[in-house]
Amino acid sequence: MSDWIDEEGYRANVGIILMRADGQVFLGGRPGGRGWQFPQGGIRESESLHEALYRELAEEIGLQAGDVEYLGETKEWLRYDLPKHYVRRDGVPRCIGQKQRWVLLRFAATDDRLRFDTTAEPPEFDRWRWADFWDPVREVVYFKRDVYRRALGELGSIAFPDGLPPYPSWWEAGATTLS
Repeated sequence: MSDWIDEEGYRANVGIILMRADGQVFLGGRPGGRGWQFPQGGIRESESLHEALYRELAEEIGLQAGDVEYLGETKEWLRYDLPKHYVRRDGVPRCIGQKQRWVLLRFAATDDRLRFDTTAEPPEFDRWRWADFWDPVREVVYFKRDVYRRALGELGSIAFPDGLPPYPSWWEAGATTLS
């Protein structure tokens, strides 16, 4: 089954923000020290967003629907372009980036439920940690930072109805605009 790529060249994808009750979020470390990110993955042509969400959750970190509580999702697709050197020139249709719908889940299990051996080799992640809410904006590869900032900003209002956590000291000038 192939992933869905739209007529503009964006691959449909689901991004997963997994949050504990204390407000910390799950970050997975890419194999070979290639940075940190949230679980995410392509939406197949025959799948709904929620089918892809639970498939990716199981494949990437071993969790089942009963291990999480659905809290909400972004209203719109959030897009990023791939840097030119990452665009595969021989792909048909050509993929120039990703459009993502982000889902916020509350972790309703214990850490021992997290598994990284449920997919083909190599696993998506070879290490993980719980991180402060805004840390993923700093930790993810540079071309995904704006999407992470926007997803956390929009879904953070669901996670923290009384107000988002304060911006960390490293927050770059001008980054406080989340729209």
